[in-house]
Amino acid sequence: MKNEVWYFIDSGDCSPSFNMALDEALLDWHSEGRIPPIVRFYGWDPATLSIGYFQKVNKEINLEAIKAHQLGFVRRPTGGRGVLHEHELTYSVIVSEMHPNMPASVTEAYRVISEGILKGFHHLGLDAYFAIPKTAEEKGNLINTRSAVCFDAPSWYELVVEGRKIAGSAQTRQKGVILQHGSILLDLDEDKLFSLFKYPNERVKERMQKSFKNKAVAINDISSRTISISEAKTAFKLGFAEGLNVKFEPYELCEDELLYVHKLAKERYENDEWNFKR
Repeated sequence: MKNEVWYFIDSGDCSPSFNMALDEALLDWHSEGRIPPIVRFYGWDPATLSIGYFQKVNKEINLEAIKAHQLGFVRRPTGGRGVLHEHELTYSVIVSEMHPNMPASVTEAYRVISEGILKGFHHLGLDAYFAIPKTAEEKGNLINTRSAVCFDAPSWYELVVEGRKIAGSAQTRQKGVILQHGSILLDLDEDKLFSLFKYPNERVKERMQKSFKNKAVAINDISSRTISISEAKTAFKLGFAEGLNVKFEPYELCEDELLYVHKLAKERYENDEWNFKR
């Protein structure tokens, strides 16, 4: 049986507004039947803090630190918590809710999509596995974690190695389409990350950062060798093809499509009303 053909885009390093606008545009085009399901890889220029759709900027985010580190800033259309996009491979998957291989529940769809990430880690020689809470306490921790930092705790079916979270994802469903995107950490500057959020006091910040070290890890902190972004892309592209049981066809945006994405980026994701609305 022939594998289903999905599109694949490697966007390279793009601005935060372009990255979010392109994910949204791909969702729109897929909902209209103009393109098949698609997997996209991308990076960030400049390095960026993205926050979840429901996060409160004034309450949670240290905007002065973002400015001091010369970082970009953008609100995602997906939920979840704050992510520092710096030394990482970012991915997005766009696929119809009605796709025969996509479960109806959000958590089960996470599991299916994240199978590609799991296999990518295996191609890099890492013994990754899914976070599946077993006890009532573990389930409560997934729901009730108070941190604004995405990698502070794994969610259902996110990827962990040696008990620590190594990839974080977020999902939204709009117009009958699933958009899941997330971060695969190659390296992580914990001090920079924790400077970007607000805390009741310095003692709380230090306690949370100390706890974080036991909850999250980057690939190159545990790999026996240094993994480059190029090697990561090769491993995870192969992983997604295997995990989703698909064949990839390269896709390049035409001039009109690029113009549309730049327009959306400017009107929504560079708009203070969107980024600071909460």
